[in-house]
Amino acid sequence: MTIITFIGAGSTVFTKNIAGDVLQREALAGATIRLMDINPKRLEESAIVVGKLIQTLGVAARVETFTDQRRALAGADFVVCCFQVGGYDPCTITDFEVPKKFGLRQTIADTLGIGGIMRGLRTVPVLWGICEDMLAVCPQAIMLQYVNPMAINTWAIGAKYPAIRQVGLCHSVQGTAAELARDLDIPVADIRYRAGGINHMAFYLNFEHRQPDGSYRDLYPALRQGYIDGRFPKPSSWNPRCPNKVRYEMLMRLGYFVTESSEHFAEYTPYFIKRDRPDLIERFGIPLDEYPKRCVEQIARWDRQAKEYREANTITVEASHEYASAIMNAVVTGAPEVIYGNIPNAGFIPQLPEGAAVEVPVLVDSNGLHPTVVHDIPPQLIGLIRTNINVQELTVAALVEERRDHIYHAAMLDPHTAAELDLDQIWALTDDLLAAHDDWLPAFARNRARKAS
Repeated sequence: MTIITFIGAGSTVFTKNIAGDVLQREALAGATIRLMDINPKRLEESAIVVGKLIQTLGVAARVETFTDQRRALAGADFVVCCFQVGGYDPCTITDFEVPKKFGLRQTIADTLGIGGIMRGLRTVPVLWGICEDMLAVCPQAIMLQYVNPMAINTWAIGAKYPAIRQVGLCHSVQGTAAELARDLDIPVADIRYRAGGINHMAFYLNFEHRQPDGSYRDLYPALRQGYIDGRFPKPSSWNPRCPNKVRYEMLMRLGYFVTESSEHFAEYTPYFIKRDRPDLIERFGIPLDEYPKRCVEQIARWDRQAKEYREANTITVEASHEYASAIMNAVVTGAPEVIYGNIPNAGFIPQLPEGAAVEVPVLVDSNGLHPTVVHDIPPQLIGLIRTNINVQELTVAALVEERRDHIYHAAMLDPHTAAELDLDQIWALTDDLLAAHDDWLPAFARNRARKAS
């Protein structure tokens, strides 16, 4: 019997999607699904949803709930991490509002930049605690890590707990392929691609269309011409606030398309968000403060859905585009799958530092995770990736070495922050954020710790 533990199961919509995928797989339909969360109300809501999924599908799975993490992990085969330390209120609000006082605007702020650094400081110690418990009660389990900041988290786990079998998972590679297929009016199933880089900054090294004779046609000329002609990007119903022009512009400059959204990419680079250039914001449709807007909308939507789920006898089950169930199925059955995953670098991208979290194709089978080598990333892409790795590396070093000064160094090296603020402003902003987040931070980073020393 397969045991799947969700840590942060109160993220009910995400839990529903992954559990729904799992329960539709024949080899996993009898699994025990353990839900763990520190919020009893959200935990109960998730248990109701998963229970009704089981009822709808008529499978033999069972659901269990826990508030004790180690008990939830005992004997687990797979550990799905899906939580946000500090939540939208207060921590996400803080990560946006404090930088605004310095004139620093953000779009998502959960992966890189000053917001990503702060989220990493809050999140990594919690993940390390999960790793400690896994080594004690389920040392062979595979951690499927969906928590942001993905790259910082994956790097930090590998640095301190290299024995943990882990993969960081995102939907940007497969999601962007579907977006580009829509622009091109080509079924995504007819597109073949190969990508590599780091999370939220991996690039399609090949992006091709299968022809009737079995050959493949390079799609990059069509993407470039569509942008030049003004046909691409097509309007997006799922996010009308961000029409995806940033990534097409970067395609024209770099020659390759990045696999993460324009709203993310705008704040990973110093080119698009500038206080004295409102024309850039307008030209590229950059959605400042996008993540808080999404959070407010998602909270309101969930409040409505929770009531509907409580009253419903059955729940509609649809397949998501997440990799989790494919990984579990491959390990349990031995039927191989290829996914894109984030793994500590052990020569998988030779141009990048050892230990850094790299996003590469990963073969999964009954023996686990087998990352493949991507050795041909062009130098202009590696150069841009390194600007992000600098921030990740210093944040991980701050956590591993418990060095508060490296938090400031990470902020200094962030491309967007450094483009907008001088050194005094960066230091003052970091001070203010550390003070505002004080209770959410590890001891070495807290203001009380500094004053005591």
